[in-house]
Amino acid sequence: MNAATAAVADIVRGIDPCDELEREHIATTLDWLASTDDVFRREKPAVPQRHLVAYTVLVDPAARAVFLGRHRLAGLWLPMGGHLDPGEHPLAAARREAHEELGIAAEFDVVGPAPLFLTVTTTIGMHSGHEDVSLWYVIRGDRTREYRLDPREFGGGRWWDVDRFAVPESDPHFARFLTKLEAVLGPDRDAAAS
Repeated sequence: MNAATAAVADIVRGIDPCDELEREHIATTLDWLASTDDVFRREKPAVPQRHLVAYTVLVDPAARAVFLGRHRLAGLWLPMGGHLDPGEHPLAAARREAHEELGIAAEFDVVGPAPLFLTVTTTIGMHSGHEDVSLWYVIRGDRTREYRLDPREFGGGRWWDVDRFAVPESDPHFARFLTKLEAVLGPDRDAAAS
């Protein structure tokens, strides 16, 4: 295992699974990382067939909201993020994607600089059929601030309430991510007071 793949394996081992499916995804990912160093996308859309992705989920913890963009190619409401460049550390990719797609310097102070969540997903959309192994990083956002998404990637964006979540078309694991995020954020003080 080369150094870049070993670094990813260390990160994956540090993720505390929220449910049996995430536990399976972590085990599958660790087996995959142990079997190959060909884990970074080298050619668009899908070479190799399975490769690493860093999501950067913009979260306003005080407003209990997440920001999603309408991804042009996938046709889904998604967090910002993208494929890791060959040899790129996942945290560096998360920082890069926040800068490229949101125009901001990522602040990882909501849950820390490690990914909160991991998924293995067969993609849909124009370039469907390959597998994304996605590391879900949480970055701080502000619901009162306007974020200008990269128009080449996204056809607009909007905030969604964590507690009343109902995204019509999103990543198939997004509701599970929100359940895990809610556990980290703790109870909604306003809801608990009423």
